[in-house]
Amino acid sequence: MELKGLRAVVVGGASGMARATAELIAARGGRVAILDRDSSEGAVVAEGLKGSFHACDVTDFTGMEGVLETAVAALEGIDVVVNTAGGATPGRTLSKDGPLSIEAFRSVVDLNLTGTFNVARLAAWHMSRNTPNADGERGVIINTASIAAFEGQIGQIAYTAAKGGVAAMSLTMARELGSLGIRVNAIAPSLFHTGLTRGIPEEYEKILTKDAAFPKRMGRPEEYARLALSIIDNPMLNGSTIRLDGGQRFAPK
Repeated sequence: MELKGLRAVVVGGASGMARATAELIAARGGRVAILDRDSSEGAVVAEGLKGSFHACDVTDFTGMEGVLETAVAALEGIDVVVNTAGGATPGRTLSKDGPLSIEAFRSVVDLNLTGTFNVARLAAWHMSRNTPNADGERGVIINTASIAAFEGQIGQIAYTAAKGGVAAMSLTMARELGSLGIRVNAIAPSLFHTGLTRGIPEEYEKILTKDAAFPKRMGRPEEYARLALSIIDNPMLNGSTIRLDGGQRFAPK
């Protein structure tokens, strides 16, 4: 898909991997709409990229319909959605205090999995109205999983389940939307310098990444962005969850 003139909605675009992706899309001649929490730096980021900012809560599933409608209108259409909203609260299936509360489990799933599916389904609906390009493409959906989907660590049962769901959706959603010319992929990062891990001491970073093959360090937001743009650019990338991890495999804890 042509990057110049690309219309992209970037969810979580005020910071981290999503912000780096929005910046790279804009640098390559695309237009961006940043969706993030009202308390974020989304408005500042959007202004710097000559884009638009739309405050949202991805767990407000009904409210997201209106937010996405407004973002698409600001872009005068949508070609790509990059979906990175997520997070986790640690908790074991069973602890000394008893079983993990279903409310705690559900909140993590709502944020990471249901919120991702909701944005994807809404974006796909808007993309379905596009005129296909020369390759027959109408749009690209990029979701964000985690290598925790494959090597879930102790204390991350809800996060593992949610990110596993995001990974599992890639092929099914790609199959369901393929007749419309809409591609679907997910990126599964390892530990990246974003959010709570940004700026941690170097000695602690070495401990966290000791099991990586190479490079033995945390990922950088711009590396996520480069993979996202490769997915957009290459029409044969479809239905996959792509690990971005330097060969790291999470240990049990």
